Amino acid sequence: MAALELSVQGRSRFTGLPARATLARWVAAALDRDAEIVLRFVDAREARRLNRTFRQSDYAADVLTFAYVQRPAVRADIVLCPAVLRRAAQNLHRPPRAHLAHLVVHATLHALGYGHDRPASARAMEAREVLALQRLGFGDPYRA
Repeated sequence: MAALELSVQGRSRFTGLPARATLARWVAAALDRDAEIVLRFVDAREARRLNRTFRQSDYAADVLTFAYVQRPAVRADIVLCPAVLRRAAQNLHRPPRAHLAHLVVHATLHALGYGHDRPASARAMEAREVLALQRLGFGDPYRA
């Protein structure tokens, strides 16, 4: 089992977020190697600023992954915007908790080096996401 050093920032600023231990379990479900990860919860203004500055996209993203080191251990920051992810969950007709779990697993896989820029890599990443989410008790986020 991979060792995880997790720092959670900004969680207390938002209502309805899972406990730190739950967030750690969600991150760990996606890991295949040791990791140092920061989960940072931000408002829409900061999410938009970070997305504009680092991704050249002028909107508040629900999640951003900043992977610094992938081997031998992962070092990454994952930025989550509760307001945006709650709206997205509503639009997708999913419970916010399930959508947040999906985003945490998805972002953790990005930190590991997984991507979805090509069909084959997208299929591999989605398969890992579905497996991790099933182990956590969530359904397949890609099924209608």
